Amino acid sequence: MATKFLLVTLLITSSILAITDAQSVGVCYGKVGSGLPSDRDVVTLYRNNGITKMRIYGPDQGVLQALKGTNIELILDVPNDNLQSLNDQGRANTWVRDNIQRYPDVKFKYIAVGNEVNPNNDNRRFVNFVLPAMRNIHNALRAAGLNNKIKVSTATYTGLLSKTFPPNDGAFDNNVRGFIEPIIRFLAQNNLPMLANIYPYFGYLNDPNSNLPYALFTAPGTVVNDNGRQYSNLFSAMLDAHYAAQARLGGENVEIVVSESGWPSAGGRAATIGNAGTYYRNLIAHVKGTKGTPRKPGRSIETYLFAMFDENNKPGADTEKHFGVFSPNQQSKYQLKF
Repeated sequence: MATKFLLVTLLITSSILAITDAQSVGVCYGKVGSGLPSDRDVVTLYRNNGITKMRIYGPDQGVLQALKGTNIELILDVPNDNLQSLNDQGRANTWVRDNIQRYPDVKFKYIAVGNEVNPNNDNRRFVNFVLPAMRNIHNALRAAGLNNKIKVSTATYTGLLSKTFPPNDGAFDNNVRGFIEPIIRFLAQNNLPMLANIYPYFGYLNDPNSNLPYALFTAPGTVVNDNGRQYSNLFSAMLDAHYAAQARLGGENVEIVVSESGWPSAGGRAATIGNAGTYYRNLIAHVKGTKGTPRKPGRSIETYLFAMFDENNKPGADTEKHFGVFSPNQQSKYQLKF
């Protein structure tokens, strides 16, 4: 009887873990727009749609208050402009106290220390501050007894790679290696994940073959055969290029969390409601299927859609204003099932 009870318990536990693992889709909550709902209404919208993970781009007190008592897991960013101040351990301790410990009823999961810092563009001024800030935030979490619950990382992106094709040849730009390698080794040593923003839309724009089905997960079969690893979608190929690039710098076993991925509905080539809806639906189905990638088969792909709302005040290309899966009036643009 005891053996039977143990087997039943293990089966139930395995099923719960499988369900939990499959629910791996979150949505980023950006606020660079006018006419957006209140933070409390946004949190209600997340809950009503079964969205259990959120990313916000700084310690927004209104959002943190609204998240109290919910089961929504959170990626909280340290904005790039704050990185230098957190090179001081005392200030990092204060940051954790004010923005983490003050909210014991919020389910913090990751701290993204900087977003898309790149030695090759205007963000180069932050390069020397990222790793020291990561270390200090990690130390502060450990001192608070939270380092086993909340993981420190930084959000990278495909722009740091000089080579993405074929995926197994993925490599960081030579000018990036001095910046990213110590970060990767820090993550590996502390069993922390890498966050990466993966956008097949931009990969499609830069693809001389302009293979739209490959980018939208609608290709009928293998598009790229990389020494036996077969790719039918660009998302997996880009993610594996990141894994390959990491492996070259000591990060073979550093898990990647996809901290942003999306498709615009207007403002540029192939940016339509139809294509965006197809991308988001197929991305959700792909990552919830937990099939992993050809390089990392069977590994779950925790993924955050970008973004909750269209943000009409975003700078840059017009497409940047049209990544929302909801309109500011809280109407779903694509009727996604989370």
